Amino acid sequence: MNEGELVNKKEMVEKLAKKTGLTKTKASEVIEEIFSSKPGEGIIAVELDAGRKVEIAGFGKFGTRSRSARKGHNPATGEEITIAATKYAFFKPATGLRRRVAE
Repeated sequence: MNEGELVNKKEMVEKLAKKTGLTKTKASEVIEEIFSSKPGEGIIAVELDAGRKVEIAGFGKFGTRSRSARKGHNPATGEEITIAATKYAFFKPATGLRRRVAE
């Protein structure tokens, strides 16, 4: 795989099945159970919804951050607007992963 290429869910399922001996169906269930973003599903998303962080040693940490409300300008009219506060997910790679990718 070349730099910049994308690995999609289907390819991840195939790789997981091949490396673990799971069927593609089971591998798909595992990936969906961990990464689903559907309401009430996905181990990582459920933990983030509850305000908890998910840390996978040697890989990284998933968490949430808040951005407070702020003033901005409508670029079309120049009118001052209030941008609502938001909560968003983040991923911080572990040192080992950062170093591996940097090599």
